[in-house]
Amino acid sequence: MDDLDTIRFGGGCHWCTEAVFMALKGVVKVEQGFIAPLENMGNFSEAVIVHYSPEIIDLKDLVAIHLDTHRSTNNHSMRNKYRSAIYYFKKNDKPVLLKIMSELQQDFNAPLITDILSFGTFKSSEEQFQNYYFSDIDKPFCKTHIAPKIKLLKEKYVQHVSTRVT
Repeated sequence: MDDLDTIRFGGGCHWCTEAVFMALKGVVKVEQGFIAPLENMGNFSEAVIVHYSPEIIDLKDLVAIHLDTHRSTNNHSMRNKYRSAIYYFKKNDKPVLLKIMSELQQDFNAPLITDILSFGTFKSSEEQFQNYYFSDIDKPFCKTHIAPKIKLLKEKYVQHVSTRVT
């Protein structure tokens, strides 16, 4: 198997974020739960850990997809629960992520509010919520909130969409 890299994303609901990344080629595993940054280990928000093959999908594409599939320019009232963030593990990842964010900013009309934070700790969601979308895509929440994100993937990132998503 290819060597895998790992990136962690927080944005909208982790059910939505999990589905987005599970729908991509090159993503081997998505862990859904709550992440707290190293700077504030008690401040958890919904997030995912994405294990991917950089030979199939690169980090810049993952970041672009993340920014496009949640409100990455909107500092709304639920930001404590749904922190817009990219969490890095290795210190030398931060400048890489800052450069990617700077390059992607041109694709947005408003400033990106997504934080780049050092990863602190992770708590997994309850098993009943894992694989939320793909376990029953006809649930009302899935149709209302997740299906539009999957549609966006099929339209804007079709080259990265897995055959799992038809």
